[in-house]
Amino acid sequence: MNIRALLAFVSICLVSGAAYAQTPLRVIVFPGGANLPLWVAQEKGLFAHEGVAVKITPTPSSVFLVQSLMKSEQDIALSAFDNVVAYQEGQGEVGLANDPDFFAFMGFSHGTVRLVVAPTIREYADLKGKTLAVDALSTGYSLVLIKLLQLGGLKPDDYQLESVGGTALRARLLMENKYPATILTTPLELLPEAKGYRRLANVQDVLGPYQTIVGMARRSWASSHKEALTAFIRASVAALDWIFDPKNRAEAIAIYRKYVPDAPEPAADGVITAMTGEREGFARGGRIDVDGVMTVLKIRSELGRPPKQLTDPSRYLDDSYLRAAAAK
Repeated sequence: MNIRALLAFVSICLVSGAAYAQTPLRVIVFPGGANLPLWVAQEKGLFAHEGVAVKITPTPSSVFLVQSLMKSEQDIALSAFDNVVAYQEGQGEVGLANDPDFFAFMGFSHGTVRLVVAPTIREYADLKGKTLAVDALSTGYSLVLIKLLQLGGLKPDDYQLESVGGTALRARLLMENKYPATILTTPLELLPEAKGYRRLANVQDVLGPYQTIVGMARRSWASSHKEALTAFIRASVAALDWIFDPKNRAEAIAIYRKYVPDAPEPAADGVITAMTGEREGFARGGRIDVDGVMTVLKIRSELGRPPKQLTDPSRYLDDSYLRAAAAK
């Protein structure tokens, strides 16, 4: 092999190696079927195609998730938008060692928040004197629960809230009859409802549009990892688009069942139906529901502590990364 041929061979090897180089990304999530876009992106090679190697870690609670981001133990989180707002405004469940710089860079789902109760609970009055399960007392969907109970005629001293952890755990504790009611998000309400547990309220019907799960990160991390973040967004949006394509339904069901092996095919099919609806479900194109954001801010303005009037979504959102991902 002459020197020209050798140099050409080395050049090909370097380019090939660069093509297969993968930037590691650590992503923390609440367990459950709402992570289907991430599973699809893994199974269909969408993350790999964008040059990122995603490691998914389940969180037991929102406190653990937030603290992991602040300690730089995780890069990205999939979390309720309310958690972004609460910690940015000093209304979080726990204090943080440093000032947070959290923001939402894309949407993963909107709506899909339910108040699910034991079969014996027929109306709000039946919850009087009961202890209800939440992830955290002051963040996530606890304020939604308080607002629903208020509209249902209950006062704060009519019930107690107990912090027990993430939605999947609360669904299990509800079905074990450890608690008579909790807030669940699709698809985690589907199994309890199939077993006779009742949906007392659909949040979107009662309170209006509601922004649920978003992609969440620290602004400081995002500004120094723009390529990795936009790559993650492109792969995630591609996965969302793939899920919405009817021709992929059978494979989407198969991927869901791979990660939730206890789910029979009809149940998995029901999840896809629930999460690809027109009014609520997965976020088409990764878009954030601005009307849903305003509902979160309205509820938190009323019930968050210390009291604050929250009216500026730009404090918690930055869609420049989503736009940059779409432009490439």
